[in-house]
Amino acid sequence: MKHQKWIKRVLAAGVIAVSSVAGTVTWQGYNLYQQAIAAKPIAQVVADIQAKEHYTPLSELPKIYLDAVLSVEDHRFYQHPGIDLLAILRAAFNDLRTLSLAEGGSTITQQLAKNEWFTQEKKFTRKVAELFLALELERELDKDKILELYVNSINFGSGYYCVADASQGYFNKQPSEMTDWEATILAGIPNAPSAYSLDASPQLARQRQLRVLERMVICKTLSQEEAEKILEQNHIEYEDKIYFVHRITLSEKENDYAIA
Repeated sequence: MKHQKWIKRVLAAGVIAVSSVAGTVTWQGYNLYQQAIAAKPIAQVVADIQAKEHYTPLSELPKIYLDAVLSVEDHRFYQHPGIDLLAILRAAFNDLRTLSLAEGGSTITQQLAKNEWFTQEKKFTRKVAELFLALELERELDKDKILELYVNSINFGSGYYCVADASQGYFNKQPSEMTDWEATILAGIPNAPSAYSLDASPQLARQRQLRVLERMVICKTLSQEEAEKILEQNHIEYEDKIYFVHRITLSEKENDYAIA
């Protein structure tokens, strides 16, 4: 009996300690969010991004590019309120298991908040502030505007910070002119722009493209056959650049692949 009482007391103390820490982190995160929004109001950030010389509205972007971005980055984008609880729970489980913040579970809205208001430093208080700001963005802006701001402000590697600059820089063409191959490989680069930049490592970019296409097949925005056809291309020439990539094929089983 005494043993059971001791265990209950330890568990109760643990719950109180965790709750206390969680409350402190939430309060600090909320304060950080308030400071960030006061220093840079949403309207100001929207105006700054839209003032970019090559700002591109969604209507001028290929559908396959937008489908690729949503499939690989945030397939529930149009259903959630800025925060994807399922993704957060999955990421939290993996982070606790590895005692790190390796997985963020970030939605496109959260990524926009992080990129425009915060540093890339992985801290719990910053993550909480990002959640509050994501909810604020969703209250102030519609989904299409958030997605449009996102693709016009993210890092595509090689010094390109909007989809038009990346399309021009890598392929020497307007975003609306991108082929399916170009659109799907470009959609994968922002996940790790320094690693997946086509100028730095076209082969790594190609492997990331495979993941993009896998996600598109799973999300039913592409058929298996359409994905295979895109992957057939492995020698891409532009005016002053040639990208050579190994041929990669999707297997019939989802999430499985081979490099030939």
